[in-house]
Amino acid sequence: MSLELIISSKNEEVTTALLDNKKLIEIHKEDNEAVSYVAGDVFLAKAKRIHTALNAAFVDVGYEKDAFLHYSDLGANYKSFAKYTKQAMANQLPKELKIEPLIAKDGKIKDQVNGGQILAVQVTKEPISSKGPKITTEISLPGRYLVLIPFSDKVSISQKIEDKEERKRLSRLIESIKPKNFGVIIRTVASGKKVAELNTDLSELVEKWDAIFQNIGNTLPPKKIHGELNKASAIVRDTLNKDFNSIVVNDVLIYNQLKEYINKVAPEKSKILKLYKGKLDIFQEYGIHRQIKGAFGRKVNIPGGGYLIIDHAEAMHVIDVNSGNRKGKENNHEDNALQVNLAAAEEIARVLRLRDMGGIIAVDFIDMHKNENNQKLYKFLKEKMSTDRAKHNLIPPSRFGVVEITRQRMRPETSYETAEACPTCHGSGEVQATILVTDQIRSAIENADKSNGIVLRVHPFVEAYFKKGLISRQIKLWLKHKKWVKIEGVTSKDLLDFKLFDKKGELI
Repeated sequence: MSLELIISSKNEEVTTALLDNKKLIEIHKEDNEAVSYVAGDVFLAKAKRIHTALNAAFVDVGYEKDAFLHYSDLGANYKSFAKYTKQAMANQLPKELKIEPLIAKDGKIKDQVNGGQILAVQVTKEPISSKGPKITTEISLPGRYLVLIPFSDKVSISQKIEDKEERKRLSRLIESIKPKNFGVIIRTVASGKKVAELNTDLSELVEKWDAIFQNIGNTLPPKKIHGELNKASAIVRDTLNKDFNSIVVNDVLIYNQLKEYINKVAPEKSKILKLYKGKLDIFQEYGIHRQIKGAFGRKVNIPGGGYLIIDHAEAMHVIDVNSGNRKGKENNHEDNALQVNLAAAEEIARVLRLRDMGGIIAVDFIDMHKNENNQKLYKFLKEKMSTDRAKHNLIPPSRFGVVEITRQRMRPETSYETAEACPTCHGSGEVQATILVTDQIRSAIENADKSNGIVLRVHPFVEAYFKKGLISRQIKLWLKHKKWVKIEGVTSKDLLDFKLFDKKGELI
């Protein structure tokens, strides 16, 4: 595994791409101007409606749709959180946390929450489609090595830490340093860490908890009182390990923020952060635009041959695996089907994570008759999905070769428009008289100031047209104008779109 993080800041939007061995596995978009409602954000909110039939409340957090708070999301320590919020609103915070009696697991929300009541809530699921965010009153704060759980005394350890002695060491260590009535979840990356590192992380989380509630006495809901890290920093926090070898960003402000954060949590990794200064778009430079176009359409090609057809319905997603024109090494249907299915399973695991597809996913693999092959496929798919941070479950292939997957979705499904408009009618359906793009380019070059050189950026198809042949059209331009025109293909450009730049990268 070799992880890279590529961050593009453009037009008030930050797009973060996570690559594993140069393959795109996650992509996130953030609008710098809009108020975010991402998982982990904490809001001071007001309960609006109590819906007894649903045993839930609809809560105003400032989003256009009210947030949904089910009774089960109140948490057993709801009374403790509610009393603490009330004390904070009155500027009467206690010196240490006091745990109130637990609420019943099967109680009624109308007995705990009143209309108009002010609550401190945390987003657990981002707004999706016509639904508002899903929230909880049981607030937790994630750090680099630990997760802080107020009003609890329990210390839990990630199941991925398997070494028994290390589990005992971490448990004893955290028990000795954690404040009273604060619970802690020990994350996988805490394995092998010294007491000083864990104590620093814990102290920062406790300070963050105090800061959230210290200044809300004069705050009117709805109001965000704690923002989760931006997506780039959150990915660094959750995934930064020995496999993370490069972080490249094209924005100085984000670069400085990440530099400060990495120097704080993992100074030994500070050298992997780089500021991109290239002239090409950063996603073009790292081949991300090409991968987006290949992974977000209805048809997704499988490396080595074959393809997936992905259809979305209201209740579920359906993925059909096709071998296409792929020919196996052996004239054996069973072996060929297994090879296609294994390649498809790896691509499906990547696409589900990349597009953040959630809910029920039915995958129709190519039929195989041997039970051991179906088991091999199931184990392989399970292994490839093991790195997916979203909660998921898989059911082994049915007698019809269908694998059922349920996957938790924490944010709106990522989608990109991969179809290109017709270069002649631009999607209007009406053909008009048009000057050929090559003639437009030649005319623009003739009228341009050539003293500083010219760089022509066009669609790769147009680039190939100019460079084709022994005496190419690019060479003919040089012979005519006595100046070399550098031609660069940019996959993000439309077929008829072109721009001229000088050697300094300034638009002509």
